Amino acid sequence: MKNLLYITLLIGGLFVSKSSEAQVNVSINIGSQPLWGPVGYDYVRYYYMPEIDVYYNVSSRKYTYFHGNRWVTKSKLPSRYRHYDMYRTYKVVINDNNPWKYHKRHRSEYGRYARNYHQVVLRDAPHRHHNGKGPAKHRYDKKSHKHHDKHRGHRHDHRR
Repeated sequence: MKNLLYITLLIGGLFVSKSSEAQVNVSINIGSQPLWGPVGYDYVRYYYMPEIDVYYNVSSRKYTYFHGNRWVTKSKLPSRYRHYDMYRTYKVVINDNNPWKYHKRHRSEYGRYARNYHQVVLRDAPHRHHNGKGPAKHRYDKKSHKHHDKHRGHRHDHRR
């Protein structure tokens, strides 16, 4: 009787291990993205902020920026960036490893977004659900965004 039990467990274990090989691993880091991250992304490895030439690693919550003659990674930005509002600074999602290795290309492609203050961030996104089947489509509401900016004391005028 014990032998039959062991054989059944062994065969059952083989089926479980074979079925687990066929599973697909999908990475979603919605919960770990900062509230100042842009709306519309299920997975983000890095944000590149062209206005301040900085990369932000979402999973480690560290910034990488050029300091002296090399790239450094720190948990906080240096004081020269203290006046930047992370909620308004434009972020580009980059899912490469070590994106600063391609910095010249990123600066060339995304530099034009440096003073773009119209990106909707997670904090300002509507959290309503439609029909109870998932999040509603995110829509940028200029009127409420201007009202919100006015009360946050932003110095930049984004009506260009």
